Amino acid sequence: MRRTSKTDPRADRYRLRYRRSVDPLRKLRYFVAVAEELHFGRAADRLAIAQPSLSQRIRELEQDLGARLFDRTSRSVELTAAGRILLAESRALLARWDRTKTLVGKAHRGEMAALRVGVPPDLAGRVLAAMLTAFERECPELGVDLQELTTAEQVRLLADRQLDAGLLQHPADVTGLELGPAVDTPLGVVLPRDSPLAARSELAPAELAGHGLVLFPRAAAPGVYDATLHTCAEHGFRPTAVVHARNPEFVLGLVLSGQGVAFDQGMVAQKEPRVVWRPITGGVLRRRMSLTWPSEAPHPAVRRLAELIVEVLRTDGVSTLAPAQDEALPWHVLIGRR
Repeated sequence: MRRTSKTDPRADRYRLRYRRSVDPLRKLRYFVAVAEELHFGRAADRLAIAQPSLSQRIRELEQDLGARLFDRTSRSVELTAAGRILLAESRALLARWDRTKTLVGKAHRGEMAALRVGVPPDLAGRVLAAMLTAFERECPELGVDLQELTTAEQVRLLADRQLDAGLLQHPADVTGLELGPAVDTPLGVVLPRDSPLAARSELAPAELAGHGLVLFPRAAAPGVYDATLHTCAEHGFRPTAVVHARNPEFVLGLVLSGQGVAFDQGMVAQKEPRVVWRPITGGVLRRRMSLTWPSEAPHPAVRRLAELIVEVLRTDGVSTLAPAQDEALPWHVLIGRR
């Protein structure tokens, strides 16, 4: 039998075909193992492959990318600058691929998982019902698992991938998250019906001077909390005290007992005839909400849900689609804009 040499073209073609046959994603998994272990022997044991084979795959990957990924000596293995970049990108790419395979498999077997969505505790019941009805109409094969959560809780669970999406109030820390279209809703003030201010058709923030403010706890949505107080001060209202309440019924009780006024879209006042709701002049206070989801490997249905939520939120006749360019502005500029 004729033996092939290292320069035999047929041997070269064979090696090239074999190299191409190795799944590029598998090479990335090998790379991640070495990058995390910083030791070829331990990485090979972890992957259950021979160390020479692992070293060969890493060399091939470096040739494919045209970059050295590791600085290797007889005593240590360190990532190069290119290797550190590839490690971050590889983890994201592999997570997306793994999630894609899982979702495709479930869809093929008719086992598509329900979409896990967080919503704020004070979301109106009619809005919630409209959202669910619209999504069921558009995506009848997919269920929605709704969870009543504050903005801070949603952000944490989104980061941990325990939620697929969250209806967040902004501003919020959305690092690593993608935002759908945002909707702005002007806020008004809730006050006792027997208050002298109740005779006014609308109120400027400065006219609330001398009153306390009933507001949700800061831990629920730190960004919104700080922005609200900043805007109040900027427009002449510095509350004599800030009293915290999460439940709408508790808010009503505090307002009726004279603890302070509250900001709302008008829903709370509809539950109690002894309070009134008055719009705030200039629309200087408003709530911004949008569906938000992880940037990496998102659930395939989240974008459609985001569109449906915008449609539902805008049916109240006063909410408007937030200008996209506003997202880059500091919130104290945005929320105080007339």
